[in-house]
Amino acid sequence: MPLTPPRQKMAGRIGALLGILLMALSLRAAVVSVPPLLGSIGPELGFDSFSTGLLAMLAPIVFAAFGLLTPRLIRWWGLEKILITAVLLAITGQLLRAAVGDVASFLLLSVITLAGYGMGNVVLPPLVKKYFPDRLAIVTSGYVTMLAVGTWMSPQFSVPLANATNWRSSIAAWALLSAIVLVPWTIQIFKDRKHPRPDTPLVNGMVAAPPAKINPWRSPVAWGLAIFLAGNSAQTYVYFTWLPPYLASQGLDTMTAGSMLALFAILGLPVSLLVPLWVPRLRNPIIAVLVFTSFWITGHLGLYLSPTQGTAIWVVFAGLGQGTFAIALLMMNLRSRTTYGSGVLSGFSQGLGYAGAAIVPMLFGMVKDATGGWSASFAMLGICIAVMLTGAVMINGPRKIEDGPDDAGVRRPLERVG
Repeated sequence: MPLTPPRQKMAGRIGALLGILLMALSLRAAVVSVPPLLGSIGPELGFDSFSTGLLAMLAPIVFAAFGLLTPRLIRWWGLEKILITAVLLAITGQLLRAAVGDVASFLLLSVITLAGYGMGNVVLPPLVKKYFPDRLAIVTSGYVTMLAVGTWMSPQFSVPLANATNWRSSIAAWALLSAIVLVPWTIQIFKDRKHPRPDTPLVNGMVAAPPAKINPWRSPVAWGLAIFLAGNSAQTYVYFTWLPPYLASQGLDTMTAGSMLALFAILGLPVSLLVPLWVPRLRNPIIAVLVFTSFWITGHLGLYLSPTQGTAIWVVFAGLGQGTFAIALLMMNLRSRTTYGSGVLSGFSQGLGYAGAAIVPMLFGMVKDATGGWSASFAMLGICIAVMLTGAVMINGPRKIEDGPDDAGVRRPLERVG
């Protein structure tokens, strides 16, 4: 009979919980706080179309690079040291780029900032698995919700902050949110030194040692999750990049088009709360994937066929489709047995997934310019759906990243989560 990890007292893990939630809240600040301010930043620093496009591509590219690098760093340094390093990089990059006077320096410091957040993306799932193996569902629900709140909060308040001060103060202010992350983790690390905890779950009262090496390049689970994440993220990046320009081109005013993007972003909240509590109860997670995929498809078709009639309804459907992203984050723990395995799966899937997604928003615009219309570009979203579903099929079974080629379909202990 499968075992569940023994319930542990929350006392002694409060610092880790606060640190995970605050880190999740700050992860998207550097990505989504700058675009609303480009009207002020661009003329002062000299941004042109090329450099603006390059800035838009930096996040997925840097996330991809550090997604692949971070698992090796985790093996050398450990999760907590990597997280502290990530936060320090993010703080440094955000503060320094607020003081520069040219585009090249701004882009370089943006890379440093995004490198920190890229490492943070990777370490969050294994940190949840390490500190809360008995409460994976509820803690994952909390941190994915904080990701959604941060995605909405940064663009919502960046412009008012800039109006009250200036754009430099506005983008530097988000470094304070990152700095706060250091407080609970400093407390937690101090506690862990006094009372060390195992990096992996307990099986029959004994620590299950992680495998000496996991090769994600030969793992169907890792490839499946990477493909799934690529198809999902490509659609999300297209919406964040192109939804306002597309709606404006169809006759909506700029303010309404911007409001539709805010609506799309905030709808990540309800699905972030629901998915981690629902999906672990399903024997076949692809059922949930199909539900949220139907939302994506309805939103895509509605916006293409009737962009100015019922616009908010179509955006709501597409926004609810973001549940597939919450599923991807949850699967990093459901498809691994150990903290180390979760880190490897997180890094590999996010690395290749973001790399695959990075090019799609650029192609979306290039195809539109080449064809003179939006039909072929929207057809690309259909390809993204097919890619995402292909990955969903590959991760639907009970196989874990630690499993060898002969282990497919074998159910082992610790597969139920709280």
